[in-house]
Amino acid sequence: MSEETSPEAPKAGASIIPVTPFQQNCTLLWCETTKKAAVIDPGGDVLDILNAIKQAGVKVEHIWLTHGHVDHVGGAAELRDHLKVPITGPHIADKFLLDNVVETARNYGLTGLRDVTPDNWLNEGDTVSVGELTFDLLHCPGHSPGSMVFFSKALKFAIMGDVLFNGSIGRTDLPGGDHATLLASIRDKVLPLGDDVGFICGHGAGSTIGHERRTNPFLNGLA
Repeated sequence: MSEETSPEAPKAGASIIPVTPFQQNCTLLWCETTKKAAVIDPGGDVLDILNAIKQAGVKVEHIWLTHGHVDHVGGAAELRDHLKVPITGPHIADKFLLDNVVETARNYGLTGLRDVTPDNWLNEGDTVSVGELTFDLLHCPGHSPGSMVFFSKALKFAIMGDVLFNGSIGRTDLPGGDHATLLASIRDKVLPLGDDVGFICGHGAGSTIGHERRTNPFLNGLA
Protein backbone atom coordinates (compact mmCIF):
# COMPACT_ATOMS: atom_id res chain seq x y z
CA MET A 1 0.00 0.00 0.00
CA SER A 2 1.36 3.44 -0.87
CA GLU A 3 -0.03 6.77 0.20
CA GLU A 4 0.88 9.71 -2.01
CA THR A 5 -0.90 13.05 -2.18
CA SER A 6 1.47 15.39 -4.05
CA PRO A 7 5.07 15.53 -5.33
CA GLU A 8 6.00 17.32 -2.10
CA ALA A 9 4.31 14.84 0.23
CA PRO A 10 6.38 12.15 1.92
CA LYS A 11 5.94 8.66 0.55
CA ALA A 12 4.77 5.86 2.81
CA GLY A 13 4.38 2.13 2.49
CA ALA A 14 2.44 -0.24 4.68
CA SER A 15 1.85 -3.93 5.14
CA ILE A 16 -1.08 -5.39 7.09
CA ILE A 17 -0.35 -8.49 9.19
CA PRO A 18 -3.57 -10.05 10.57
CA VAL A 19 -2.71 -11.44 14.01
CA THR A 20 -4.35 -13.60 16.68
CA PRO A 21 -7.72 -15.36 16.31
CA PHE A 22 -9.25 -11.85 16.35
CA GLN A 23 -7.58 -11.14 12.96
CA GLN A 24 -6.41 -7.77 14.20
CA ASN A 25 -4.73 -5.56 11.60
CA CYS A 26 -1.20 -5.16 12.90
CA THR A 27 0.33 -2.55 10.59
CA LEU A 28 3.93 -2.25 9.48
CA LEU A 29 4.28 1.36 8.31
CA TRP A 30 7.40 2.81 6.75
CA CYS A 31 8.88 5.89 5.13
CA GLU A 32 9.81 5.03 1.54
CA THR A 33 12.67 7.54 1.50
CA THR A 34 14.48 6.32 4.61
CA LYS A 35 13.04 2.78 4.99
CA LYS A 36 12.54 3.56 8.67
CA ALA A 37 9.41 1.91 10.06
CA ALA A 38 6.96 1.56 12.94
CA VAL A 39 4.89 -1.45 13.96
CA ILE A 40 1.40 -0.46 15.06
CA ASP A 41 -0.67 -2.70 17.37
CA PRO A 42 1.34 -5.94 17.50
CA GLY A 43 -1.37 -8.02 19.13
CA GLY A 44 0.45 -11.35 18.87
CA ASP A 45 1.94 -13.79 16.34
CA VAL A 46 5.26 -12.01 16.71
CA LEU A 47 7.12 -14.36 14.35
CA ASP A 48 4.69 -13.39 11.57
CA ILE A 49 5.38 -9.72 12.29
CA LEU A 50 9.15 -10.29 12.23
CA ASN A 51 8.84 -12.12 8.91
CA ALA A 52 6.87 -9.22 7.44
CA ILE A 53 9.56 -6.79 8.57
CA LYS A 54 12.24 -8.92 6.91
CA GLN A 55 10.26 -9.19 3.68
CA ALA A 56 9.71 -5.43 3.55
CA GLY A 57 13.42 -4.74 4.05
CA VAL A 58 12.81 -1.92 6.50
CA LYS A 59 14.31 -0.92 9.85
CA VAL A 60 11.75 -0.71 12.65
CA GLU A 61 12.43 2.11 15.10
CA HIS A 62 9.12 2.30 16.98
CA ILE A 63 6.18 0.29 18.28
CA TRP A 64 2.99 2.37 18.47
CA LEU A 65 -0.20 1.34 20.26
CA THR A 66 -3.61 2.79 19.43
CA HIS A 67 -5.26 1.40 22.59
CA GLY A 68 -4.89 -1.22 25.28
CA HIS A 69 -7.08 -4.17 24.25
CA VAL A 70 -5.40 -7.55 24.27
CA ASP A 71 -5.73 -8.18 20.52
CA HIS A 72 -3.80 -4.97 19.82
CA VAL A 73 -1.05 -5.13 22.45
CA GLY A 74 -0.50 -8.77 23.43
CA GLY A 75 2.71 -9.16 21.42
CA ALA A 76 4.16 -5.71 22.08
CA ALA A 77 6.47 -6.65 24.97
CA GLU A 78 7.89 -9.64 23.09
CA LEU A 79 8.39 -7.59 19.93
CA ARG A 80 10.18 -4.89 21.92
CA ASP A 81 12.54 -7.58 23.25
CA HIS A 82 13.32 -8.70 19.69
CA LEU A 83 13.73 -5.25 18.12
CA LYS A 84 15.08 -3.21 21.06
CA VAL A 85 12.82 -0.26 20.21
CA PRO A 86 10.49 1.81 22.42
CA ILE A 87 6.75 1.29 22.80
CA THR A 88 4.76 4.51 22.52
CA GLY A 89 1.09 4.86 23.43
CA PRO A 90 -1.71 4.65 24.01
CA HIS A 91 -3.12 7.28 26.40
CA ILE A 92 -2.48 6.48 30.06
CA ALA A 93 -6.23 6.00 30.59
CA ASP A 94 -5.71 2.49 29.15
CA LYS A 95 -3.06 1.52 31.71
CA PHE A 96 -5.52 -0.77 33.50
CA LEU A 97 -5.86 -2.77 30.27
CA LEU A 98 -2.12 -3.02 29.65
CA ASP A 99 -1.55 -4.17 33.23
CA ASN A 100 -3.98 -7.07 32.75
CA VAL A 101 -3.14 -8.48 29.31
CA VAL A 102 -2.25 -11.94 30.60
CA GLU A 103 -5.44 -12.29 32.61
CA THR A 104 -7.61 -10.99 29.79
CA ALA A 105 -5.90 -13.29 27.29
CA ARG A 106 -6.60 -16.26 29.53
CA ASN A 107 -10.30 -15.40 29.45
CA TYR A 108 -10.19 -15.74 25.65
CA GLY A 109 -8.13 -18.92 25.73
CA LEU A 110 -4.99 -17.15 24.50
CA THR A 111 -1.52 -17.92 25.83
CA GLY A 112 1.95 -16.51 25.30
CA LEU A 113 0.88 -12.87 25.54
CA ARG A 114 2.37 -10.44 28.06
CA ASP A 115 1.41 -7.38 30.07
CA VAL A 116 2.78 -4.16 28.60
CA THR A 117 4.47 -1.12 30.11
CA PRO A 118 4.95 1.55 27.41
CA ASP A 119 8.10 3.63 27.32
CA ASN A 120 5.98 6.69 26.54
CA TRP A 121 2.27 7.53 26.87
CA LEU A 122 0.44 9.66 24.31
CA ASN A 123 -1.75 12.72 24.79
CA GLU A 124 -4.02 14.83 22.61
CA GLY A 125 -1.86 17.13 20.48
CA ASP A 126 1.29 14.98 20.59
CA THR A 127 3.10 14.06 17.39
CA VAL A 128 5.11 10.97 16.47
CA SER A 129 7.44 10.52 13.52
CA VAL A 130 9.20 7.77 11.63
CA GLY A 131 11.56 8.81 8.88
CA GLU A 132 9.89 11.69 7.02
CA LEU A 133 6.38 10.70 8.18
CA THR A 134 4.74 12.67 10.98
CA PHE A 135 1.43 11.91 12.68
CA ASP A 136 -0.70 14.08 14.93
CA LEU A 137 -2.38 12.31 17.86
CA LEU A 138 -6.07 12.58 18.67
CA HIS A 139 -7.44 11.22 21.95
CA CYS A 140 -10.68 9.47 20.95
CA PRO A 141 -12.16 7.63 23.96
CA GLY A 142 -15.29 5.53 23.85
CA HIS A 143 -14.12 2.14 22.58
CA SER A 144 -11.57 2.30 25.37
CA PRO A 145 -10.73 5.25 27.62
CA GLY A 146 -7.28 5.71 26.12
CA SER A 147 -7.88 5.16 22.40
CA MET A 148 -5.70 7.27 20.12
CA VAL A 149 -6.02 8.03 16.41
CA PHE A 150 -2.83 8.73 14.41
CA PHE A 151 -3.34 11.27 11.60
CA SER A 152 -1.00 12.44 8.84
CA LYS A 153 -2.21 15.65 7.23
CA ALA A 154 0.43 15.38 4.51
CA LEU A 155 -0.70 11.89 3.51
CA LYS A 156 -4.41 12.45 4.23
CA PHE A 157 -4.22 9.16 6.08
CA ALA A 158 -5.17 7.93 9.55
CA ILE A 159 -4.53 4.89 11.70
CA MET A 160 -7.87 4.46 13.38
CA GLY A 161 -7.47 1.56 15.79
CA ASP A 162 -10.97 0.44 16.78
CA VAL A 163 -12.60 3.88 16.83
CA LEU A 164 -14.19 3.75 13.37
CA PHE A 165 -14.54 0.83 10.97
CA ASN A 166 -15.66 0.28 7.42
CA GLY A 167 -19.42 0.19 8.02
CA SER A 168 -19.26 0.11 11.80
CA ILE A 169 -17.75 1.62 14.95
CA GLY A 170 -15.84 0.18 17.88
CA ARG A 171 -17.73 -1.92 20.39
CA THR A 172 -18.46 -0.18 23.65
CA ASP A 173 -19.49 -3.07 25.91
CA LEU A 174 -15.98 -3.77 27.22
CA PRO A 175 -14.60 -2.25 30.46
CA GLY A 176 -14.19 1.51 30.07
CA GLY A 177 -16.28 1.66 26.90
CA ASP A 178 -19.08 4.17 26.42
CA HIS A 179 -21.24 4.49 23.30
CA ALA A 180 -22.08 8.19 23.64
CA THR A 181 -18.43 9.04 24.29
CA LEU A 182 -17.32 7.13 21.19
CA LEU A 183 -19.87 8.90 18.99
CA ALA A 184 -18.70 12.25 20.38
CA SER A 185 -15.08 11.34 19.60
CA ILE A 186 -16.00 10.46 16.02
CA ARG A 187 -18.13 13.59 15.58
CA ASP A 188 -15.69 16.03 17.14
CA LYS A 189 -12.28 14.55 16.28
CA VAL A 190 -12.52 12.12 13.34
CA LEU A 191 -15.10 13.52 10.92
CA PRO A 192 -13.50 17.00 10.84
CA LEU A 193 -10.29 15.49 9.44
CA GLY A 194 -11.90 15.54 5.99
CA ASP A 195 -13.80 13.27 3.65
CA ASP A 196 -10.71 12.56 1.52
CA VAL A 197 -8.81 11.01 4.43
CA GLY A 198 -8.23 7.28 4.06
CA PHE A 199 -7.71 5.06 7.07
CA ILE A 200 -6.57 1.66 8.25
CA CYS A 201 -8.73 0.29 11.05
CA GLY A 202 -8.13 -2.42 13.62
CA HIS A 203 -10.10 -5.15 11.84
CA GLY A 204 -11.29 -5.66 8.28
CA ALA A 205 -10.93 -3.44 5.25
CA GLY A 206 -10.01 0.21 5.46
CA SER A 207 -12.14 3.06 4.16
CA THR A 208 -12.33 6.83 3.84
CA ILE A 209 -13.95 9.24 6.22
CA GLY A 210 -16.20 10.49 3.44
CA HIS A 211 -17.46 7.01 2.63
CA GLU A 212 -18.24 6.37 6.29
CA ARG A 213 -19.94 9.76 6.68
CA ARG A 214 -22.25 8.89 3.78
CA THR A 215 -22.90 5.17 4.37
CA ASN A 216 -22.06 4.11 7.92
CA PRO A 217 -25.38 3.53 9.73
CA PHE A 218 -23.82 4.30 13.12
CA LEU A 219 -23.01 7.84 12.00
CA ASN A 220 -26.56 8.86 11.09
CA GLY A 221 -27.12 12.33 12.48
CA LEU A 222 -23.45 12.97 13.30
CA ALA A 223 -22.36 14.56 10.03
